[in-house]
Amino acid sequence: MSPARGPFRCLVVDDEPIAHRIIDDYCRALPHLQPVRHAFDAMQAMGMLAEESFDLLLLDLNMPRLGGFDFLRSVQLSCPVIVTTAHAEHALEGFELHVCDYLLKPVSFERFVKAVNRALPPVAPAACEAAPAPGAAGDALPRSLFIKGDRKHHQLALADIRYVEACGNYCVVRANDGSIITPQSLSGMERSLPAEQFLRVHKSYLVAIARIRSVSATSLQVGDDTVPIGPSYRKQVFARLQIDGANG
Repeated sequence: MSPARGPFRCLVVDDEPIAHRIIDDYCRALPHLQPVRHAFDAMQAMGMLAEESFDLLLLDLNMPRLGGFDFLRSVQLSCPVIVTTAHAEHALEGFELHVCDYLLKPVSFERFVKAVNRALPPVAPAACEAAPAPGAAGDALPRSLFIKGDRKHHQLALADIRYVEACGNYCVVRANDGSIITPQSLSGMERSLPAEQFLRVHKSYLVAIARIRSVSATSLQVGDDTVPIGPSYRKQVFARLQIDGANG
């Protein structure tokens, strides 16, 4: 499947206002999702679907007048469906209706991202531009990086980045002031970050060498977080850190 450009249009159907606020915040954090439309019951959703097209439907089950599964049986949809509910017992019925994923409330952001990755086509990675410090020589190491996320380019000091974690089609950049979700791939981030300062330690993790506090045989302590060392990366990690792997 070739990468898509987006932005994708999303419709949330839920009778709880707080659920709309949470999903809206999650969608706004992903640069390829447009701000969502909101329906507070199935009948309102039917009206919107008759007038507009959407790329993704986020659907609650327990709603007045017409429940989520009854709604799915009564309409013909051309977009994928992610169910959001507090009730785990209906999961099998949901997959029989070909929903893409089944999210249990409260939904974490990481779980939401995985569900969106499963439902939508992969996104073409955005460019990630390294910016050298003002006045630095052309071949000097960059001190900051512009990272696209939340429809902006955020400039991060390299010294503030602790590690980068792959999350489906996206990366989560963990920094001192919080996290940024970017459509850049982990391999793309690895190419953008200076190899002298960052080390790939796992298929899903890239860490700042200066932020490593301790090393065990299978993991690193990076700040307050534990990052796994992938078995296929262990030899190169220990060699790069000049640690005797046999005694790790």
